[in-house]
Amino acid sequence: MTQFVLHTPDTAPEAARPLLENSQRLYGGMIPNLHAVMAESPALLEAYQQLNEIFARASFDTIEQNIVWLAVNYQNECTYCMAAHTAVARFAGVGEADIKALREGRPLADKKHESLRAFTAHMVESRGWPDKGTLQRLLDAGYTQQSVLDVILAIGMKTLSNYTNHVAHTPLDDAFLECAWQK
Repeated sequence: MTQFVLHTPDTAPEAARPLLENSQRLYGGMIPNLHAVMAESPALLEAYQQLNEIFARASFDTIEQNIVWLAVNYQNECTYCMAAHTAVARFAGVGEADIKALREGRPLADKKHESLRAFTAHMVESRGWPDKGTLQRLLDAGYTQQSVLDVILAIGMKTLSNYTNHVAHTPLDDAFLECAWQK
C-alpha cells in the first residue's frame, strides 16, 4: 500500500505552503491531516479550500450545511470526514439527536431538514440522477432550485475529500478521535 505524506509547511510543495499556513490560521494552529495529505497536490488543496469558502456562501444556513456534509460523508463511507464533520457539526450547534441520526443514515425528525438529508443522500446514491419524488419532496419542503444546485456543489467538494481519504487512508487527527466513526 502506498503511504501518503502528511505535509507541513516545511515539507509541502512550494505552491501548497501558503495553503497549509491558511489551514493553520483557520484551525487554531493545527493542520488537519486531510489538508496535510492534499498538500501533495497544491491544486487539489486549493480547490478544496476554495469550494469550502464558496459553499459557506451558498443558500444553506450553518445547520443545513452540516446536514449536507454529513449526508455525503455517510453515503461515501468516509470515516475521516464523518469524524471531522461530527466535531464541526457539534461546534455549529447541530443537535446530538440529529448528529446521531446522520451518523447512522437515519431520517431526521425535522421534515424540512429530512428532505435535505434524503435528497443529498439520494443524489450521491443515484450519481446525480434523482427521481422526481425525492426532488419534489425537497422543493415542497421549501427549498429551491438554487438549493438543488448548492447540494451538487457540496457533493463535489466532499467528493474531493472523501476520495482523498479513501486512497490515502488519512489518519484521524487527535482533535477528532472522540468522534471516530465506522458504518
